[in-house]
Amino acid sequence: MTEHLDVVVVGAGISGVSAAWHLQDRCPTKSYAILEKRSAMGGTWDLFRYPGIRSDSDMHTLGFRFRPWTERQAIADGKPILEYVKGTAAMYGIDEHIRFNQKVVSADWSTAENRWTVNIDSNGTRSQLTCSFLFLCSGYYNYEQGYSPKFPGAADFAGAIIHPQHWPEDLDYEGKNIVVIGSGATAVTLVPALADSGANHVTMLQRSPTYIVSQPDSDSIADRLNRWLPENLAYFAVRWKNVLRQAAVYGACQKWPRRMRKMFMGLAARQLPEGYDVRKHFGPHYNPWDQRLCLVPNGDLFRGIRHGKVEVVTDTIDRFTPSGIRLNSGRELPADIIVTATGLNLQLFGGATASVDGEPVDLTKTMAYKGMMLSGIPNMAYTVGYTNASWTLKADLVSEFVCRVLNYMDANGFDTVMAEHPGSDVEERPFMEFTPGYVLRSIDELPKQGSRKPWRLNQNYLRDIHLIRRARSTTKGCASPKSVRPCGFRLSRSDDDNAVVVAVEDFARHECHATHGDVDVAFPGAGLGALTGIGAQRLDADVDAAQCDRIAYRAVYHQTRPAVGSGQFGDHVADQCGV
Repeated sequence: MTEHLDVVVVGAGISGVSAAWHLQDRCPTKSYAILEKRSAMGGTWDLFRYPGIRSDSDMHTLGFRFRPWTERQAIADGKPILEYVKGTAAMYGIDEHIRFNQKVVSADWSTAENRWTVNIDSNGTRSQLTCSFLFLCSGYYNYEQGYSPKFPGAADFAGAIIHPQHWPEDLDYEGKNIVVIGSGATAVTLVPALADSGANHVTMLQRSPTYIVSQPDSDSIADRLNRWLPENLAYFAVRWKNVLRQAAVYGACQKWPRRMRKMFMGLAARQLPEGYDVRKHFGPHYNPWDQRLCLVPNGDLFRGIRHGKVEVVTDTIDRFTPSGIRLNSGRELPADIIVTATGLNLQLFGGATASVDGEPVDLTKTMAYKGMMLSGIPNMAYTVGYTNASWTLKADLVSEFVCRVLNYMDANGFDTVMAEHPGSDVEERPFMEFTPGYVLRSIDELPKQGSRKPWRLNQNYLRDIHLIRRARSTTKGCASPKSVRPCGFRLSRSDDDNAVVVAVEDFARHECHATHGDVDVAFPGAGLGALTGIGAQRLDADVDAAQCDRIAYRAVYHQTRPAVGSGQFGDHVADQCGV
């Protein structure tokens, strides 16, 4: 007999652990398992093994909201981060729910059964299980293959060519000359680490520069607060201090890009030798935060340049040669080892495919709802973190929201929840308004986001707190009483032919309670039931959906107005139905 679970979580990294903790804390009766395709947990922090691997944001925000980061290092190395993730899973018994070497190949939703059938490959052995809700926490890149362009002459190079995603454990680079191609987070981490751990000389070869900012690897305010305050309170205070600082820097970059560009270049110049060409090597052509800002702890990259162990070269490659790389400028860079830190291959959902009632889902035709659900796919959520702040901030918010939705469904007898595409009312935009090469290479294969909330993908934690954590599970935007999607998604019962009436009643009660407290609202069947029934019948008869909208909203408006007056809820409904 096929095993059935309430929730299947895909991926045992930071997002998967966050999802599991929230399920255990907020939905304790739900059965769940975490399917991890690799033989170890930790995601990124277990996969990447290159020298110097570390966080590119502070651990007080990259750490979980529910478990304080207690190490002194705020910009932490990969090993303690992995230990923190594993320790969190062990502390809360989450590790007992992880099933390793379980690669999700595909998942098919059955409307008749209100469940997913999940197809799994375990080292060549195929199996299935079913679940009521699918929670995808597998990140957004291909774990099996990083991006490496085809360089002319690569076969002629006499040394080793390595991608950081697959760093050999036994690589000997003592006394070697190394060229690292790239200037993103991986490159600026690798270069100083290699220079400080035995390499003779390291060259960072970039086609174009990146904004690079030095930051202390420890947080002096956190150190003080940890001495004065209880652990949880100190963590909370430092976390919010860093959240607000990140938001302020990002906001300033959006509002005053030229000033911030000048400031970042000035900060770099202070740490570089006199006369160094800062504009050429650290002055990107794009505005700050059009691509991710790179942090270097304690200015280690700049220190390597000052000491002559590191060189930054801004040029393009002609071809590889047996002894190094020849540039289009004519210069040749000698190398014993070449590292291609050239980025990732984007891949949503670990490469798994989805279908609904046997029809394959085309991700490019879907639209993201609140950056966590996709239109047309029932009972599914996913986690993709922020590009301008710590990943975990978004992961925790998504997990909270999923638990709220699951509890709301249980309390009101709903079997399914699905975001419904808003149609031409909302303009389609790229899934990520972010311009690094790894995004641009794959942007046409990704879902879309919309031009306004809740379809717009916020890169703003403070806004998302309001939109996701504090907003009601159902939000404005009902398009038809048949769909009953006041929040942009549809909730439905398989065993209730009168779901339209019941859902509108539930929506009205929820709206009243959310905006006016615990008021008593009556719903005479002859009033609300009759009017919403007319709306549903007219929709079935292909009558104008907007007219059905007005009928349903008018029913809610007239039935609730005596209890709550015309206030926020009444005004909203009146606006929707023209009353």
